[in-house]
Amino acid sequence: MELTYTVTDKTAAKMNVSDAIFGREFNEGLVHQAVTAYLAGGRAGTAAQKSRSYVRGGGAKPWKQKGTGRARAGTIRSPLWRGGAKIFPACTQNWSQKLNKKMYRAAMQTILSELLRQDRLVVVEKFEVAAAKTKGLLAQLNTLGLHSVMLVTEQIDTNMALSARNLPNVGVCDAAAIDPVSLVGFEKVLITVPALKKLEEMFA
Repeated sequence: MELTYTVTDKTAAKMNVSDAIFGREFNEGLVHQAVTAYLAGGRAGTAAQKSRSYVRGGGAKPWKQKGTGRARAGTIRSPLWRGGAKIFPACTQNWSQKLNKKMYRAAMQTILSELLRQDRLVVVEKFEVAAAKTKGLLAQLNTLGLHSVMLVTEQIDTNMALSARNLPNVGVCDAAAIDPVSLVGFEKVLITVPALKKLEEMFA
């Protein structure tokens, strides 16, 4: 299929792209699974509290069972005591979900196809920032009519990353590190022609 992109002098040009990547039918369940798996993989799962078996001390019974007038107690590390354990402690766990490579590739193809159908994919010949200035990047984006946008280039551009880091609605990513959440989380996705060709190689 043919895809129209913008050249540096703002003229339109066309290029051939793969139907398998940019002409795939939308599969909501597959996209949801890919996004959920990606977000779950980013969870640290490092929250940890101690149960009675992990709290040091409390091996001896603090006083005899009967005759003291006090409530019976078997350990000073009871959850009811100061310095004791937690009743239902949070424990470390792995939140990651398994997603086959074939399913991930199909999900990315589905997302790219849907972005193209919804006119949310903006393809340009190249996109560069001369200096690490937020004002300069904003001027370029306003010229293109872009506000909430993910910028995808073939290789990470330091000036672009520094210019966009204070903009909450602008993201910067290279083609190799693209992920489903970045693609669906912004109103538009601006991608350069070299980055688009790299994506075709990755998800072919």
